[in-house]
Amino acid sequence: MAWGWRALAWGLTPVGLVLLVGSVASGLVRYETVTVRGDSMRPGFPPGARVLVEPIGSDGVHRGDVVLMDPPERYMTEPALRRVIGIGGDRVTGSGGGVSVNGRTLEEPYVADTQGDPNAVSYDVRVPAGRLFVLGDYRANSNDSRYHLDVHEGAFAVLGVRGRVVEEETAPTGPVVSGALGLVFLAAGLGAYVTGRRRGPLRAASSATDRRI
Repeated sequence: MAWGWRALAWGLTPVGLVLLVGSVASGLVRYETVTVRGDSMRPGFPPGARVLVEPIGSDGVHRGDVVLMDPPERYMTEPALRRVIGIGGDRVTGSGGGVSVNGRTLEEPYVADTQGDPNAVSYDVRVPAGRLFVLGDYRANSNDSRYHLDVHEGAFAVLGVRGRVVEEETAPTGPVVSGALGLVFLAAGLGAYVTGRRRGPLRAASSATDRRI
């Protein structure tokens, strides 16, 4: 019956719209897309790469995170991606041969090969509370904590962190699934509406033919 198809359409279409709009709004509000501009995070994040950044609170920053930060203008003039090496209370030591945190040498497979780096800096610092010791993955060409050791041991305020880069394997799937379901429901609702519209005239024509017979 035509009214049945129309009822189905009125049920599915609003649900589809809600899911679709909700998924788009969630992605726009929660996540930020950033284009990498410099060399400091090569090879994992080369210039021109687009990364997804999720906002996090100051207590959500961990060692190893790649974060988007707003450093003081005296250091950098625009937001920068850097990797968190040490958090408040950590002792960070390093030289051209590697980095240690609290006496443990870090395994850093993400670091670009910088053997023979003429810019290698040696340091031995205790990270102040509420601050982060950060480095670029391309150590030979990165403006990071090593070059600002005279202020707060080179550490940047955790409050300057805008968000954390979301790796591909942990990228949010909820909005994508919700959006896909929204499209399915919307398409099904529109299909039911069109079917109902077509069946109505056909039923009327059939009734008229029966009366003539």
